Amino acid sequence: MKFENLVVKQNSGIAMITINRPAKLNALNKATIEELNQAFTKLEDDSEVRVILITGAGDKAFVAGADISEFASFNAKEGAELAAQGQKKLFDTVENLKKPVIAAVNGFALGGGLELAMACHFRVASFTAKMGLPETSLGLIPGYGGTQRLAHLVGKGKAMEMIMTAGMLSADEANSWGLVNHVVEPDELTETCVNLAQKIMKNSPRAIEGAIRSINAGFKDGEDGYATEIKEFGACFGTEDFKEGTSAFLNKRKAEFKGK
Repeated sequence: MKFENLVVKQNSGIAMITINRPAKLNALNKATIEELNQAFTKLEDDSEVRVILITGAGDKAFVAGADISEFASFNAKEGAELAAQGQKKLFDTVENLKKPVIAAVNGFALGGGLELAMACHFRVASFTAKMGLPETSLGLIPGYGGTQRLAHLVGKGKAMEMIMTAGMLSADEANSWGLVNHVVEPDELTETCVNLAQKIMKNSPRAIEGAIRSINAGFKDGEDGYATEIKEFGACFGTEDFKEGTSAFLNKRKAEFKGK
């Protein structure tokens, strides 16, 4: 896959998406959001890909925010449409992707950048990373799901503080708040994410897909997470992965899952 603002590489079941706008600190503009939608959609449909990693080019920023120049003159209607389209095309797409998505946060993850990282299934940060939602300092609020996902991850009170103060967290603070899963040295970031991806790939793709849907259901209004879990649990029994997994366990051998 060739893109103007992304670099996408695949190796041994792992796809790495790099947002490649270092001169703009990898800020999200409309074109980049569209390309990310295309990349995630294609990778989800690629049977060779089991786990997706996403990071930013260079060592300064994962994504330093949205491209403010694109919407500085918008009115209220245009602003609402910007948020709605962005959530639909990218942030909700990532959160609900059937394949695991890991954010490798390698620098500033601010505004839309942190919102993108939070939409991923989990996050690994380098010690140099800084995270924040500074939108209130621009007269805005987070519009790509940040008010919702941040509160789910760190709790209502901490989300209120972080958004109201427009402050940034260090990687260690983000780790203690539960915003990231791991903090590592910058030169260990990719390796750590690949190691996590390899652990994931030992398990059933069909079961992981069902787990993603079940966990997400518990955070969505109008959905019963327990009911979704029961449905997905039952569906596992009709898969080849279930038969392979139980057979391998009973015969004391390593399972070879096909994702069917």
